[in-house]
Amino acid sequence: MQKRYLLTLIAFFFAVFCLSGKPVRVMLVTGGHNFDSLSFFQMFEEMEDIEYEHFVQPHANAVIKNGDAEKFDILVFYDMWKDISEAEKKAYIDLTTKGKPFLFLHHSFCSYQQWEDFEKIVGGKYVQKGKNVPEDELSTYRHDVWIDISVSDADHPVTRGMKDFWLFDEVYGNYRVSSSVKPLLKTDHPESEPVIGWENHFNASIIIYLQPGHGPQTYRSEDYRKLVSNAIRYLAGIQN
Repeated sequence: MQKRYLLTLIAFFFAVFCLSGKPVRVMLVTGGHNFDSLSFFQMFEEMEDIEYEHFVQPHANAVIKNGDAEKFDILVFYDMWKDISEAEKKAYIDLTTKGKPFLFLHHSFCSYQQWEDFEKIVGGKYVQKGKNVPEDELSTYRHDVWIDISVSDADHPVTRGMKDFWLFDEVYGNYRVSSSVKPLLKTDHPESEPVIGWENHFNASIIIYLQPGHGPQTYRSEDYRKLVSNAIRYLAGIQN
């Protein structure tokens, strides 16, 4: 009896150890915008305990529509896509009702200009030219600038232990940010909105948006890598 109990106890702790050691399964979505793919994917490959599978639009949305995104712990978006069907919209909403976490990076913020719920999911909107869009409501951008980034909440899991830092990146300006988001990152750059990173909630999902992420210098930045890695682990329910 004691031997059987001991074997059961060993099996239990072995199972717990194996489960806790599983990598975070990431569905990584790109498409619709050029980027330095070599250094971008290297960033993810060098993150410990994170395992990603890459999907390019429009195939990524087909995978989401078919329900195959369910097997991933978190969806990370680095796409900039325009077209989305009603069935694909429903699939995104269904994922949020189930609490699937999303991480949006940089230009993914500009996707789906005609889909109102996308702004609610991300927590803001980059406004592009379109029918009946006033000129003064258009968002702006500028490449290759130094951005001073301040940590708004040093106790939040995404930014915990981080200090203010600089990135040579791209700024967006005149975009909308929901009043309900929790700011994580801010900047004083004159061509940027003050809040450049936040946590949002939509249905049962937690969503993180990080505005920086334009090129190789950012992908190689230890501060940026820590932000992305922390965000993935936080959204996957892992304590940093």
